[in-house]
Amino acid sequence: MRILVVGAGGREHAIVRALARSAHAPELLCAPGNAGIAADAECLSEVAADDVGAIVGAARERGVELVVVGPEAALVAGVVDALEEEGIPAFGPSRAAAELEGSKAFAKDLMREAGVPTAGHLLLHSHGEAFDALADASYPTVLKADGLAAGKGVIICADEAEARAAAEVFFTEQRFGETTVVLEEFLEGEELSLLALCDGQNIVPLAPAQDYKRIFDGDEGPNTGGMGSYSPVPGIGPAEVEEIVDAVHRPAVAAMAARGLPFHGVLYAGLMMTAEGPKVLEFNTRFGDPETQAVLPRLRSDLVDLCLAAREPGGLAGVEAEFGDDWAVTLVLASAGYPASSSKGDPIRGLDAAAALAEVTHAGTAGRDGEIVTAGGRVLNVTALGASAAAARERAYDAASRIEFDGMQMRSDIAARAAVPASHPERTR
Repeated sequence: MRILVVGAGGREHAIVRALARSAHAPELLCAPGNAGIAADAECLSEVAADDVGAIVGAARERGVELVVVGPEAALVAGVVDALEEEGIPAFGPSRAAAELEGSKAFAKDLMREAGVPTAGHLLLHSHGEAFDALADASYPTVLKADGLAAGKGVIICADEAEARAAAEVFFTEQRFGETTVVLEEFLEGEELSLLALCDGQNIVPLAPAQDYKRIFDGDEGPNTGGMGSYSPVPGIGPAEVEEIVDAVHRPAVAAMAARGLPFHGVLYAGLMMTAEGPKVLEFNTRFGDPETQAVLPRLRSDLVDLCLAAREPGGLAGVEAEFGDDWAVTLVLASAGYPASSSKGDPIRGLDAAAALAEVTHAGTAGRDGEIVTAGGRVLNVTALGASAAAARERAYDAASRIEFDGMQMRSDIAARAAVPASHPERTR
Protein backbone atom coordinates (compact mmCIF):
# COMPACT_ATOMS: atom_id res chain seq x y z
CA MET A 1 0.00 0.00 0.00
CA ARG A 2 1.36 3.41 -0.96
CA ILE A 3 0.47 6.37 1.28
CA LEU A 4 1.26 10.05 0.77
CA VAL A 5 1.47 12.34 3.80
CA VAL A 6 1.09 16.03 3.00
CA GLY A 7 3.16 18.46 5.06
CA ALA A 8 6.64 19.32 6.23
CA GLY A 9 6.56 19.60 10.01
CA GLY A 10 6.93 17.67 13.22
CA ARG A 11 3.29 16.64 13.10
CA GLU A 12 3.80 15.06 9.68
CA HIS A 13 6.95 13.30 10.85
CA ALA A 14 4.98 11.81 13.76
CA ILE A 15 2.20 10.75 11.36
CA VAL A 16 4.73 9.11 9.04
CA ARG A 17 6.20 7.12 11.91
CA ALA A 18 2.77 6.05 13.17
CA LEU A 19 1.74 4.92 9.69
CA ALA A 20 5.01 2.99 9.38
CA ARG A 21 3.99 0.90 12.40
CA SER A 22 0.85 -0.31 10.57
CA ALA A 23 0.34 -3.97 9.77
CA HIS A 24 -0.24 -2.83 6.17
CA ALA A 25 3.52 -2.09 5.96
CA PRO A 26 2.87 0.88 3.67
CA GLU A 27 5.32 2.49 1.31
CA LEU A 28 5.42 6.08 2.54
CA LEU A 29 5.82 9.32 0.60
CA CYS A 30 5.76 12.84 2.03
CA ALA A 31 5.20 16.13 0.21
CA PRO A 32 7.32 18.12 0.66
CA GLY A 33 8.77 16.59 3.83
CA ASN A 34 11.99 17.71 5.47
CA ALA A 35 15.50 16.49 6.24
CA GLY A 36 14.34 14.25 9.08
CA ILE A 37 11.29 12.83 7.36
CA ALA A 38 13.58 11.82 4.47
CA ALA A 39 14.97 9.05 6.70
CA ASP A 40 11.48 7.51 7.07
CA ALA A 41 9.73 8.29 3.78
CA GLU A 42 10.47 9.35 0.22
CA CYS A 43 10.19 13.13 0.18
CA LEU A 44 8.67 14.88 -2.82
CA SER A 45 10.43 18.14 -2.07
CA GLU A 46 9.18 19.85 -5.21
CA VAL A 47 5.52 19.50 -4.14
CA ALA A 48 4.38 22.31 -1.82
CA ALA A 49 1.94 21.37 0.93
CA ASP A 50 -0.59 24.00 -0.21
CA ASP A 51 -0.32 23.33 -3.96
CA VAL A 52 -3.50 21.36 -4.57
CA GLY A 53 -2.79 20.65 -8.23
CA ALA A 54 0.74 19.41 -7.55
CA ILE A 55 -0.45 17.16 -4.72
CA VAL A 56 -3.15 15.60 -6.87
CA GLY A 57 -0.71 15.16 -9.76
CA ALA A 58 1.92 13.51 -7.58
CA ALA A 59 -0.62 11.18 -5.99
CA ARG A 60 -1.95 10.16 -9.39
CA GLU A 61 1.47 9.66 -10.96
CA ARG A 62 2.79 7.61 -8.03
CA GLY A 63 -0.27 5.39 -7.69
CA VAL A 64 -1.02 6.56 -4.16
CA GLU A 65 -3.81 4.63 -2.41
CA LEU A 66 -4.33 6.98 0.53
CA VAL A 67 -3.42 10.61 1.19
CA VAL A 68 -3.20 11.83 4.79
CA VAL A 69 -3.28 15.63 4.95
CA GLY A 70 -1.42 17.37 7.78
CA PRO A 71 -1.63 21.18 7.40
CA GLU A 72 -4.81 23.20 7.70
CA ALA A 73 -4.02 25.40 4.69
CA ALA A 74 -4.21 22.43 2.32
CA LEU A 75 -7.56 21.35 3.77
CA VAL A 76 -9.05 24.84 3.55
CA ALA A 77 -7.77 25.02 -0.03
CA GLY A 78 -9.82 21.93 -0.91
CA VAL A 79 -7.15 19.29 -1.42
CA VAL A 80 -9.40 16.48 -0.14
CA ASP A 81 -12.16 17.41 -2.60
CA ALA A 82 -9.67 17.51 -5.48
CA LEU A 83 -8.15 14.14 -4.57
CA GLU A 84 -11.50 12.40 -4.15
CA GLU A 85 -12.71 13.79 -7.48
CA GLU A 86 -9.75 12.00 -9.05
CA GLY A 87 -10.66 8.77 -7.26
CA ILE A 88 -7.75 9.05 -4.81
CA PRO A 89 -8.79 8.26 -1.22
CA ALA A 90 -7.94 11.09 1.19
CA PHE A 91 -8.16 11.42 4.96
CA GLY A 92 -9.45 14.80 6.05
CA PRO A 93 -12.49 17.08 5.75
CA SER A 94 -13.83 18.64 2.60
CA ARG A 95 -13.09 22.27 1.87
CA ALA A 96 -16.53 23.29 3.11
CA ALA A 97 -16.20 21.27 6.33
CA ALA A 98 -12.70 22.65 6.94
CA GLU A 99 -14.30 26.08 7.43
CA LEU A 100 -14.64 24.98 11.06
CA GLU A 101 -10.97 25.92 11.28
CA GLY A 102 -10.71 28.26 8.33
CA SER A 103 -13.16 30.76 9.83
CA LYS A 104 -13.61 31.39 13.54
CA ALA A 105 -16.83 33.25 12.74
CA PHE A 106 -18.16 30.11 11.01
CA ALA A 107 -17.12 27.99 14.00
CA LYS A 108 -18.76 30.35 16.49
CA ASP A 109 -22.00 30.31 14.51
CA LEU A 110 -22.00 26.52 14.37
CA MET A 111 -21.29 26.25 18.11
CA ARG A 112 -24.22 28.57 18.84
CA GLU A 113 -26.47 26.49 16.61
CA ALA A 114 -25.31 23.20 18.15
CA GLY A 115 -25.32 24.37 21.76
CA VAL A 116 -21.58 23.75 22.16
CA PRO A 117 -20.20 25.66 25.19
CA THR A 118 -17.75 28.39 24.21
CA ALA A 119 -16.56 31.84 25.26
CA GLY A 120 -18.85 34.81 24.68
CA HIS A 121 -17.84 36.87 21.66
CA LEU A 122 -18.50 39.70 19.21
CA LEU A 123 -17.57 39.81 15.53
CA LEU A 124 -15.85 43.04 14.49
CA HIS A 125 -15.60 44.05 10.84
CA SER A 126 -13.78 47.40 10.86
CA HIS A 127 -11.45 49.60 12.87
CA GLY A 128 -14.30 51.81 13.97
CA GLU A 129 -16.50 48.94 15.08
CA ALA A 130 -13.54 47.39 16.90
CA PHE A 131 -12.54 50.56 18.75
CA ASP A 132 -16.13 51.17 19.89
CA ALA A 133 -16.40 47.62 21.21
CA LEU A 134 -13.00 47.73 22.88
CA ALA A 135 -13.96 50.87 24.79
CA ASP A 136 -16.75 48.87 26.46
CA ALA A 137 -14.92 45.53 26.83
CA SER A 138 -13.92 43.88 30.10
CA TYR A 139 -10.21 43.24 30.51
CA PRO A 140 -8.26 41.11 30.05
CA THR A 141 -9.89 40.21 26.75
CA VAL A 142 -8.95 38.14 23.70
CA LEU A 143 -8.73 39.18 20.04
CA LYS A 144 -8.55 36.59 17.28
CA ALA A 145 -8.11 36.85 13.54
CA ASP A 146 -10.99 35.11 11.80
CA GLY A 147 -8.88 33.15 9.31
CA LEU A 148 -5.83 30.91 9.41
CA ALA A 149 -2.82 32.43 11.14
CA ALA A 150 -0.43 29.52 11.81
CA GLY A 151 -1.07 29.65 15.55
CA LYS A 152 -0.26 33.36 15.78
CA GLY A 153 -3.72 34.84 15.32
CA VAL A 154 -4.64 35.09 19.01
CA ILE A 155 -3.65 38.03 21.23
CA ILE A 156 -4.55 38.32 24.91
CA CYS A 157 -4.94 42.00 25.79
CA ALA A 158 -4.56 43.34 29.32
CA ASP A 159 -6.14 46.71 28.60
CA GLU A 160 -7.75 48.84 25.91
CA ALA A 161 -4.44 50.16 24.60
CA GLU A 162 -3.14 46.63 23.96
CA ALA A 163 -6.46 45.66 22.39
CA ARG A 164 -6.39 48.63 20.00
CA ALA A 165 -2.83 47.74 18.98
CA ALA A 166 -3.87 44.12 18.37
CA ALA A 167 -6.87 45.17 16.30
CA GLU A 168 -4.59 47.40 14.23
CA VAL A 169 -2.34 44.43 13.51
CA PHE A 170 -5.21 42.18 12.45
CA PHE A 171 -6.92 44.75 10.24
CA THR A 172 -3.79 46.07 8.51
CA GLU A 173 -1.14 43.35 8.21
CA GLN A 174 -1.28 41.55 4.88
CA ARG A 175 -0.72 38.08 6.39
CA PHE A 176 -4.20 38.28 7.98
CA GLY A 177 -5.86 39.39 4.73
CA GLU A 178 -9.25 41.07 4.74
CA THR A 179 -10.36 39.74 8.05
CA THR A 180 -13.10 39.77 10.58
CA VAL A 181 -11.79 40.04 14.14
CA VAL A 182 -13.34 38.04 16.96
CA LEU A 183 -13.51 39.81 20.33
CA GLU A 184 -13.77 37.01 22.85
CA GLU A 185 -14.33 36.61 26.57
CA PHE A 186 -11.18 35.77 28.54
CA LEU A 187 -11.53 32.34 30.18
CA GLU A 188 -9.73 30.98 33.22
CA GLY A 189 -8.80 27.36 33.85
CA GLU A 190 -6.65 24.55 32.48
CA GLU A 191 -6.28 24.08 28.73
CA LEU A 192 -6.97 20.69 27.19
CA SER A 193 -6.71 19.35 23.65
CA LEU A 194 -9.04 16.52 22.68
CA LEU A 195 -8.69 15.20 19.15
CA ALA A 196 -11.29 12.82 17.76
CA LEU A 197 -11.66 10.86 14.55
CA CYS A 198 -14.94 11.41 12.73
CA ASP A 199 -16.70 9.58 9.88
CA GLY A 200 -19.48 12.11 9.39
CA GLN A 201 -21.58 10.41 12.07
CA ASN A 202 -19.49 8.63 14.70
CA ILE A 203 -16.81 10.00 17.03
CA VAL A 204 -13.72 8.09 18.18
CA PRO A 205 -11.76 10.16 20.71
CA LEU A 206 -7.99 9.97 20.85
CA ALA A 207 -6.00 10.32 24.06
CA PRO A 208 -6.29 13.76 25.67
CA ALA A 209 -3.27 16.04 25.60
CA GLN A 210 -2.19 19.41 26.91
CA ASP A 211 -0.09 21.82 24.92
CA TYR A 212 1.80 25.01 25.75
CA LYS A 213 1.15 27.98 23.47
CA ARG A 214 3.35 30.69 24.99
CA ILE A 215 7.03 30.97 24.13
CA PHE A 216 8.39 31.33 27.68
CA ASP A 217 8.22 29.40 30.94
CA GLY A 218 5.23 30.10 33.15
CA ASP A 219 3.06 30.75 30.09
CA GLU A 220 4.64 34.13 29.49
CA GLY A 221 5.29 35.91 26.20
CA PRO A 222 3.50 35.76 22.85
CA ASN A 223 1.54 32.82 21.51
CA THR A 224 3.30 30.35 19.25
CA GLY A 225 2.29 27.33 17.22
CA GLY A 226 3.04 25.31 20.38
CA MET A 227 6.15 24.80 22.51
CA GLY A 228 5.43 21.36 23.93
CA SER A 229 2.77 18.88 24.94
CA TYR A 230 2.10 15.79 27.00
CA SER A 231 -0.40 12.93 27.15
CA PRO A 232 -2.41 11.70 29.03
CA VAL A 233 -3.70 14.55 31.21
CA PRO A 234 -4.24 14.19 34.98
CA GLY A 235 -7.91 14.11 35.92
CA ILE A 236 -9.11 13.48 32.36
CA GLY A 237 -9.96 9.79 32.23
CA PRO A 238 -12.40 7.85 30.00
CA ALA A 239 -15.48 9.21 31.79
CA GLU A 240 -14.34 12.82 31.42
CA VAL A 241 -13.43 12.27 27.78
CA GLU A 242 -16.89 10.87 27.08
CA GLU A 243 -18.52 13.88 28.77
CA ILE A 244 -16.50 16.24 26.58
CA VAL A 245 -17.33 14.31 23.42
CA ASP A 246 -21.03 14.43 24.32
CA ALA A 247 -20.92 18.17 24.99
CA VAL A 248 -18.62 19.24 22.16
CA HIS A 249 -17.76 16.82 19.36
CA ARG A 250 -21.07 15.01 18.85
CA PRO A 251 -23.27 18.12 18.65
CA ALA A 252 -20.76 19.84 16.37
CA VAL A 253 -20.59 16.88 13.99
CA ALA A 254 -24.38 16.52 14.04
CA ALA A 255 -24.78 20.22 13.22
CA MET A 256 -22.34 19.90 10.34
CA ALA A 257 -24.26 16.93 8.98
CA ALA A 258 -27.52 18.88 9.27
CA ARG A 259 -25.95 21.61 7.15
CA GLY A 260 -25.06 19.05 4.49
CA LEU A 261 -21.37 19.22 5.44
CA PRO A 262 -20.54 15.78 6.88
CA PHE A 263 -17.27 15.98 8.78
CA HIS A 264 -14.63 13.33 8.05
CA GLY A 265 -11.14 13.35 9.53
CA VAL A 266 -9.84 14.78 12.81
CA LEU A 267 -11.92 17.24 14.81
CA TYR A 268 -9.59 18.86 17.34
CA ALA A 269 -11.26 20.73 20.18
CA GLY A 270 -9.03 23.20 21.99
CA LEU A 271 -10.73 23.52 25.36
CA MET A 272 -10.57 25.54 28.54
CA MET A 273 -11.63 23.53 31.56
CA THR A 274 -13.41 26.29 33.48
CA ALA A 275 -15.25 26.21 36.80
CA GLU A 276 -18.47 25.98 34.73
CA GLY A 277 -17.18 23.04 32.70
CA PRO A 278 -15.33 22.68 29.39
CA LYS A 279 -15.61 25.52 26.89
CA VAL A 280 -14.27 25.48 23.33
CA LEU A 281 -11.48 27.94 22.59
CA GLU A 282 -11.16 26.81 18.98
CA PHE A 283 -11.85 23.99 16.57
CA ASN A 284 -9.13 22.64 14.30
CA THR A 285 -9.85 20.21 11.50
CA ARG A 286 -6.63 18.20 11.49
CA PHE A 287 -4.08 16.59 13.76
CA GLY A 288 -2.72 19.14 16.23
CA ASP A 289 0.89 20.22 16.43
CA PRO A 290 2.59 19.45 18.84
CA GLU A 291 -0.16 17.29 20.41
CA THR A 292 0.15 14.67 17.68
CA GLN A 293 3.79 14.14 18.58
CA ALA A 294 2.72 13.15 22.12
CA VAL A 295 -0.48 11.27 21.24
CA LEU A 296 0.50 9.04 18.30
CA PRO A 297 3.52 7.35 19.98
CA ARG A 298 1.03 6.02 22.57
CA LEU A 299 -1.43 4.73 19.93
CA ARG A 300 -1.73 0.94 19.80
CA SER A 301 -4.45 0.78 17.14
CA ASP A 302 -3.50 0.70 13.46
CA LEU A 303 -3.54 4.29 12.18
CA VAL A 304 -4.01 3.19 8.56
CA ASP A 305 -7.16 1.26 9.48
CA LEU A 306 -8.50 4.23 11.46
CA CYS A 307 -7.91 6.65 8.59
CA LEU A 308 -9.56 4.35 6.07
CA ALA A 309 -12.58 3.80 8.33
CA ALA A 310 -13.03 7.54 8.92
CA ARG A 311 -13.42 8.10 5.18
CA GLU A 312 -16.52 5.93 5.01
CA PRO A 313 -19.88 7.19 6.33
CA GLY A 314 -20.47 5.16 9.48
CA GLY A 315 -17.10 3.46 9.10
CA LEU A 316 -16.07 4.13 12.70
CA ALA A 317 -19.18 2.54 14.25
CA GLY A 318 -18.08 0.34 17.14
CA VAL A 319 -14.42 1.33 16.74
CA GLU A 320 -12.22 2.40 19.65
CA ALA A 321 -8.71 3.82 19.51
CA GLU A 322 -6.49 1.94 21.94
CA PHE A 323 -3.59 3.60 23.75
CA GLY A 324 -0.80 2.34 25.95
CA ASP A 325 -0.57 3.15 29.64
CA ASP A 326 2.70 5.02 29.18
CA TRP A 327 3.08 8.79 29.32
CA ALA A 328 4.53 10.89 26.52
CA VAL A 329 6.21 14.28 26.89
CA THR A 330 7.08 16.34 23.80
CA LEU A 331 9.48 19.27 23.84
CA VAL A 332 9.70 21.79 21.01
CA LEU A 333 13.13 23.17 20.15
CA ALA A 334 12.71 26.50 18.38
CA SER A 335 15.10 28.74 16.52
CA ALA A 336 16.42 32.12 17.59
CA GLY A 337 13.85 34.89 17.25
CA TYR A 338 10.80 32.63 17.19
CA PRO A 339 7.87 33.41 17.09
CA ALA A 340 8.48 36.91 15.71
CA SER A 341 11.08 35.58 13.26
CA SER A 342 13.31 32.56 12.75
CA SER A 343 16.96 31.83 12.17
CA LYS A 344 17.82 29.50 9.30
CA GLY A 345 20.93 27.64 8.25
CA ASP A 346 22.32 27.00 11.75
CA PRO A 347 24.02 23.58 12.01
CA ILE A 348 22.35 21.14 14.41
CA ARG A 349 24.52 18.92 16.60
CA GLY A 350 23.69 15.94 18.81
CA LEU A 351 20.77 14.44 16.90
CA ASP A 352 22.05 10.86 17.11
CA ALA A 353 22.73 11.14 20.84
CA ALA A 354 19.22 12.45 21.44
CA ALA A 355 17.61 9.80 19.24
CA ALA A 356 19.23 7.08 21.36
CA LEU A 357 17.08 8.25 24.28
CA ALA A 358 13.85 9.54 22.72
CA GLU A 359 11.97 10.00 19.46
CA VAL A 360 13.24 13.04 17.58
CA THR A 361 10.88 14.36 14.92
CA HIS A 362 11.90 17.14 12.56
CA ALA A 363 9.78 20.24 12.09
CA GLY A 364 11.94 22.91 10.45
CA THR A 365 15.13 21.29 9.17
CA ALA A 366 16.99 21.01 5.89
CA GLY A 367 20.05 19.22 4.56
CA ARG A 368 23.14 21.19 3.57
CA ASP A 369 26.51 19.78 2.57
CA GLY A 370 25.88 16.54 4.41
CA GLU A 371 24.67 18.11 7.66
CA ILE A 372 21.26 18.99 9.12
CA VAL A 373 20.56 22.71 9.59
CA THR A 374 17.67 24.78 10.92
CA ALA A 375 15.03 25.84 8.39
CA GLY A 376 12.12 27.23 10.38
CA GLY A 377 10.80 28.62 13.63
CA ARG A 378 10.03 25.33 15.32
CA VAL A 379 12.98 23.13 14.43
CA LEU A 380 12.71 19.81 16.29
CA ASN A 381 10.46 17.85 18.63
CA VAL A 382 11.81 15.50 21.27
CA THR A 383 9.27 12.98 22.59
CA ALA A 384 9.99 10.52 25.39
CA LEU A 385 7.81 7.78 26.85
CA GLY A 386 7.80 6.72 30.48
CA ALA A 387 5.78 4.85 33.09
CA SER A 388 4.95 8.19 34.72
CA ALA A 389 4.85 11.81 33.71
CA ALA A 390 7.97 12.43 35.76
CA ALA A 391 9.89 9.60 34.08
CA ALA A 392 8.86 10.68 30.56
CA ARG A 393 9.68 14.29 31.35
CA GLU A 394 13.12 13.48 32.73
CA ARG A 395 13.94 11.37 29.69
CA ALA A 396 12.71 14.03 27.26
CA TYR A 397 14.83 16.77 28.82
CA ASP A 398 17.84 14.46 29.02
CA ALA A 399 17.53 13.74 25.30
CA ALA A 400 16.94 17.39 24.39
CA SER A 401 20.04 18.42 26.34
CA ARG A 402 22.15 16.51 23.78
CA ILE A 403 20.98 18.76 20.93
CA GLU A 404 22.63 22.10 20.14
CA PHE A 405 22.17 24.84 17.58
CA ASP A 406 22.72 28.59 17.79
CA GLY A 407 19.95 30.45 19.57
CA MET A 408 17.99 27.30 20.48
CA GLN A 409 14.87 28.05 22.54
CA MET A 410 13.17 25.45 24.75
CA ARG A 411 10.77 25.81 27.64
CA SER A 412 11.90 24.16 30.87
CA ASP A 413 8.43 23.62 32.38
CA ILE A 414 6.70 21.27 29.92
CA ALA A 415 4.64 18.68 31.87
CA ALA A 416 5.93 19.98 35.21
CA ARG A 417 2.39 20.12 36.59
CA ALA A 418 1.65 16.59 35.46
CA ALA A 419 4.83 15.34 37.11
CA VAL A 420 3.79 16.99 40.40
CA PRO A 421 -0.02 17.11 40.12
CA ALA A 422 -0.61 18.69 43.52
CA SER A 423 1.21 21.83 42.36
CA HIS A 424 -1.16 22.52 39.44
CA PRO A 425 -1.60 26.30 39.12
CA GLU A 426 -4.30 27.84 36.99
CA ARG A 427 -3.57 28.44 33.34
CA THR A 428 -5.53 31.06 31.47
CA ARG A 429 -6.07 32.13 27.94
